[in-house]
Amino acid sequence: MAAQSTLRDPILILYHHYLAAIRSRLKQTSRFTRLLATLSLLFLVVGGVGGKRWWDERRKEIERGKRLLRRNSGLRGKDGSRTIYIPYKSSISKVTIHPTKPTTFDAHRRLFLNPPRAAGLGDGQSAPQIPQLQAKPGLNLAFLHQFLSLMSIMIPRWNSKETGLLVSHGAFLILRTYLSLVVARLDGEIVRDLVAGNGLAFLWGIFLQSKVSIAFRTRLTRYIHDLYLNDNLNYNKLSNLDGGLAGQGADQFITQDLTLFCASAASLYSSIGKPFFDLCVFNYQLYLSLGPLASTGLLANYFVTATLLRRLSPPFGKLKAVEGKREGDFRAMHSRLIANAEEIAFYGGSDMERVFLDMEFSDLKRWMEGIYNLKIRYNMLEDFILKYSWSAFGYLITSLPVFLPAWGGLGGLLELADSAERSSRERGRMKEFITNKRLMLSLADSGGRIMYSIKDLSELAGYTSRVYTLISTLHRIHANAYSSPRGTHPELYSLSDVQGTIQKGFDGVRLEAVPIVAPSIFPHGGEPLINSLSLIVHSGEHLLISGPNGVGKSAVARIVAGIWPVYRGLVSRPRSQGIMFLPQRPYLSIGTLRDQVIYPHTEMDMRDAGRRDGELSQVLEEVRLGYLPDREGGWDSRKEWKDVLSGGEKQRMGMARLMYHEPRYAFIDEGTSAVSSDVEGLLYEKAKEKGITLITISTRASLKKYHTFTLTLGTGAGSGWEFERIGTEKEKMNVERELLELRERLACVEEWKRRRQEIEDELRRVWVEDGSELPPPEYESAGKSLVDDDKAKGDIVASETNV
Repeated sequence: MAAQSTLRDPILILYHHYLAAIRSRLKQTSRFTRLLATLSLLFLVVGGVGGKRWWDERRKEIERGKRLLRRNSGLRGKDGSRTIYIPYKSSISKVTIHPTKPTTFDAHRRLFLNPPRAAGLGDGQSAPQIPQLQAKPGLNLAFLHQFLSLMSIMIPRWNSKETGLLVSHGAFLILRTYLSLVVARLDGEIVRDLVAGNGLAFLWGIFLQSKVSIAFRTRLTRYIHDLYLNDNLNYNKLSNLDGGLAGQGADQFITQDLTLFCASAASLYSSIGKPFFDLCVFNYQLYLSLGPLASTGLLANYFVTATLLRRLSPPFGKLKAVEGKREGDFRAMHSRLIANAEEIAFYGGSDMERVFLDMEFSDLKRWMEGIYNLKIRYNMLEDFILKYSWSAFGYLITSLPVFLPAWGGLGGLLELADSAERSSRERGRMKEFITNKRLMLSLADSGGRIMYSIKDLSELAGYTSRVYTLISTLHRIHANAYSSPRGTHPELYSLSDVQGTIQKGFDGVRLEAVPIVAPSIFPHGGEPLINSLSLIVHSGEHLLISGPNGVGKSAVARIVAGIWPVYRGLVSRPRSQGIMFLPQRPYLSIGTLRDQVIYPHTEMDMRDAGRRDGELSQVLEEVRLGYLPDREGGWDSRKEWKDVLSGGEKQRMGMARLMYHEPRYAFIDEGTSAVSSDVEGLLYEKAKEKGITLITISTRASLKKYHTFTLTLGTGAGSGWEFERIGTEKEKMNVERELLELRERLACVEEWKRRRQEIEDELRRVWVEDGSELPPPEYESAGKSLVDDDKAKGDIVASETNV
């Protein structure tokens, strides 16, 4: 105890000493200082606690993001938004995607389908006007309307992120102008410092310009994706039904043309906005310094230069639009080669494909060389006018205060003022000349950039036309706004002649007087396959659709699915959750093995439905694919599944999706053609046990035992059809009739052989000019005798055998 008290005494002494020192120091400080210190301490405490909580939440967010990223999943918000996690450097980044509202599409539809007549894109009629890709884009009212329409998508609100970026970018551009103005007035060390500041502002401007470009592209890409990928199947109709893109794929528009448009639009803000602002500021300064005559001359110079360059400028907008089309064609050739690499390898068609690719690239090369040649000639003319002509004109303008002091502004007043010394007037002239020269250099730079931007504007017009055409076409497909021009009748079975009805929510599949028509690209009419088809399939009544190739078996599934239009009649079907379609070619998406089984659902949908991986294992066991998770490395493994799985495994994966979703009705279009007959029967029986009504499209007669009805297409003249129950007396009579026909044909075989021999003998005979028959050659006679001997020996052996 004594030792402890001895140890505590020095500590208590130090504690009281420092406590007294702190109190004395606090008494000497003001109340404001003590309040500020208290607030700082409170801020540190709160900040420390809040920082720890933020760090803990951030760590949990990263762990959750890694888990969801591994499962190729995300989170769904109550407002329909989706939160996904993507790898970013060594961590995880969270991205929230808000869907575009249908009311937004409705509000924008008039901008893209019914442009004002003054824009030159419409004719005042009610028919939607889609600009043709072959049209010549240029700097006109059509370009202005197209650009402003796209700007309404890129900047949807005044308080959006894009508005903030544009305001920040504009502030730095104004700062650069202010620094340029100060540089024109000062000299020495401060000038160099300001120039350094101007460079920093320039770097910030470049950074903000790239941010604006990315923001524009993000907004437009998400808008196009929402309009392109939806329940209306716009992505399929754009490629196969609508001719608005002139046969080009949407990938070229969405990836390359959209990127170039956004980059060009973002640079337009600085390449035209800042020079125009500089032009106004420097013109005002020169007006004060040189007078109204100089300002009038400068404005006249701008007008003459712009008119001359506009008249002599090549159509860069059209050239860029055509270049984009040729780039897309060349890219499509490579995509086609990649998609069909195995088939081409089997045929050994590499030489032929190389010829096609070389031809396409040669066309692209010649076109780009032509553009570069035009650019070189135009740039030479542009540099001559903007550098040499403007320099000479600038020296003429700066001399006005000396030669015409009455019209020379402040410089002229200095010339007219009485000055006692000649040297002071000369020093004033030199000062004003240097200032005006710097202002003129800055003004020439701004004016030159505006003149140079005429070419950039023309290229922007080409990009704008292509992006506007894409969105206009998507709006037309989304609204189904197809109509023929006023005063004309629509072509039969064209997209403007669709008069049928699709009813969703029906418990069954029903077609009433529906023509089966293979559609054509708008505005052409389709080709009818069957004039009128009527049938109804209720729950539990399985249907087998058969017939020869090309009669429209798969077309029935396409019409029920909504891929092909219903030109006439009524189609009734369940809602999307109650019916499923398995196409001829099995499709395997990118993602995990789990995604292949639950497609088209996502892991979020599976989690919301309360399904687990154990159920997926059971589904794979039912289709004889239970070995896949162990073989491929688990449910979270990611591979190129179309190359990993065999043909039979792909079709069984399609059946696994059917077992997982368990719809009430299912269309199976040759979905088991690569599967053995025993496994095929097991799959059909398992699907029927789950209560799935099967509508199968196949030519296999062995599948009849799993169905109740059969629909035979292509009977009669080729456009007829028969719908009947399997196993009826009528069907048995048809089978017996076919057997009788086969027996009758077999009975005629000997007669046909005899007739064939007579024809061959007649064809073997040869006559000469005098009408006598030419004897056969010796080798033929010898060969015939050998054949006769062999035949005789064969007959003797056969007779002996019979005996």
